[in-house]
Amino acid sequence: MKSEKKIKKKHCKNFFTGFINITNHGYAFVNIEGFKKDIFIPKNKTNRALNGDLVKIRLNRKNSKGIKIEGEVLKIIKRKNKKFIGILKMNFQSHSKYGTVIVYNNSIHVDIFVSIDNEKYHHNDKVLVQIISWPKEIKNPLGKIIKIFGKTGEYKAEIYSLLEEYGIHYEFSKEVENEAKKIFSKRISDTEIRKDLRNINTFTIDPLDAKDFDDALSIRKLNDDTWEIGVHISDVSHYIKEGSLLDKEAYSRATSIYFIGEVIPMLPKTLSNDLCSLQPMEDKLSFSYIFNMDSQGKILKSWFGKTIIRSDRRFTYEEVQKIIDKKKGDFHEEIYTLFLFSKILTKKRLKNGSIYLEKVEVKFNLDKKNNPISLHLEKNNDAHRLIEEFMLLTNQKISEFVSLNFNENPSNKLFIYRVHDKPDFQKIFFLKKIIEPLGYFLNFKNLKTSINCLLKKIKGRPEQNMIENLILRAMSKAKYSTKNIGHYGLSFFYYTHFTSPIRRYSDIIAHRLLHYYLTKNHNNENAYKLKKIEFYEKQSQYCSYKERIAIDLEREFLKYIQVKYIKKFLGKEFYGIITGFTDWSVYIDLLLFQTEGMVRLCDIKEDSYILNSNNYSIIGKKKRKVYHLGDKVKVKLIDVNMEKKQIILDWIDNK
Repeated sequence: MKSEKKIKKKHCKNFFTGFINITNHGYAFVNIEGFKKDIFIPKNKTNRALNGDLVKIRLNRKNSKGIKIEGEVLKIIKRKNKKFIGILKMNFQSHSKYGTVIVYNNSIHVDIFVSIDNEKYHHNDKVLVQIISWPKEIKNPLGKIIKIFGKTGEYKAEIYSLLEEYGIHYEFSKEVENEAKKIFSKRISDTEIRKDLRNINTFTIDPLDAKDFDDALSIRKLNDDTWEIGVHISDVSHYIKEGSLLDKEAYSRATSIYFIGEVIPMLPKTLSNDLCSLQPMEDKLSFSYIFNMDSQGKILKSWFGKTIIRSDRRFTYEEVQKIIDKKKGDFHEEIYTLFLFSKILTKKRLKNGSIYLEKVEVKFNLDKKNNPISLHLEKNNDAHRLIEEFMLLTNQKISEFVSLNFNENPSNKLFIYRVHDKPDFQKIFFLKKIIEPLGYFLNFKNLKTSINCLLKKIKGRPEQNMIENLILRAMSKAKYSTKNIGHYGLSFFYYTHFTSPIRRYSDIIAHRLLHYYLTKNHNNENAYKLKKIEFYEKQSQYCSYKERIAIDLEREFLKYIQVKYIKKFLGKEFYGIITGFTDWSVYIDLLLFQTEGMVRLCDIKEDSYILNSNNYSIIGKKKRKVYHLGDKVKVKLIDVNMEKKQIILDWIDNK
């Protein structure tokens, strides 16, 4: 009896549960708590499991070579996904009523068979498919198409399939739209308690295609050495009350998403593009930071509070840049004075240790059918920097106002901060190793100054984009938190996000908290009531999470536009910079397009190249020529894969 129990107990020890990670080749690994290494699952032992599923496995201790601990999947406890987005491939060889959906994003390692007995389905349609069964005798799961987005590669199909994949709502419910319309029709106001600034010269500066104007600036000279400057931010929190249907929807979205040619707004357009937007020649409610500044850029006194403004003019960045360059045009004195102050603010910030990283942005022009017809690389100009500096200052000063008492001691008041931790040392070390063969160095003892020196040295160099991307990757991700650790990149100890409440929910939280601290001693029944810190920390974490999703979405869509645009240059030769290596390929940043393509190592004809052990270079077996990260090479564009968003290049003999 005892020996029987021992056998059972021993047998039970071989059974475990864990999440499965299936490779593109079909074999898999299962992570099990308590095991130093993941359990290897051979291709024929995955038992219809899909990537990310929670599975029950049995250990078969060692494989035939006696090295790895192998296992086999006995049961799928819980599927991670049952719905997938893929491309429908019709079988034209036969009169079969079945098609295949191919999923390209590594979320599933097998194709899905679907019934296509309906004329609405077309070859190369992008579709949402749901797995309905997977009989043991069939190698592939059976699915049902539940949504058609359109032909793969088409603008709308790519946007809506991406939004579906990331679980983003692109339409507002009727209830939310109706609530927005009610607010718009009532135009709730409290002008009696607001500072009236409608008689002061005020203007907005935004991109040419902007629809939602969050911020406006005002300036007036008080005497020979003092100016009053106002930064006016749309008072979104006045209209959107916490707990309302609109508030819940805004929180759920947490951020607007900006695609090329399309915006998925956080708020309905009735509010984002109209009521809350600081349109010219209209009375608008705002939350303002007003301060006096002397000619040395010193802030003499400050005021925060609710205001009513009237923007006199809507400027684009291009218009303001012309005014700065030529010193003439509408409000040229005010704009040029603000520009001079912005230069002082930049100088102070850099002296304080702020990292000065200005990424070049790829901008596309689309035709009426939303096809990319041209691109240009946009750098920040003086007009951009003018706005940026005053927004940074406002976010910093509001955070300081809440966080510090008059004697500069911490107030310990609850607030939402934009925090940025120190960079990961290993990533900085990796950056150092890569840039040294290119003739650049980093000083770990004075890292920020060293990074700023590096950024100056690489300006205009072919390797600039690659090194800037490596610096960005080495940095920690900025996030929201109630626990303040400061902002490493900006060298601000107190910093928040306050200046974009139309497109960021984090800023609405900051508005509510600032208003609470400004009015908490007033006897007002409708006053905002402070919650526990856990409430705001949860909101902070959620806003950070949604921000990362929005960034990923925008990058993925940009890649689609880049690949679609570059397709017209098939057969052409370009220069690029080597940005990465794997065992079988070289990644190259095409300088003209600022986008990455790939050359297979086996396709390089000048020699047989292998990856060096340091992973930073490749070496030819015969000629022993070495290529490093950052080297400039010539390539030919030979193919484009729209489904995988891949650019395939051929290596021109780089002697």
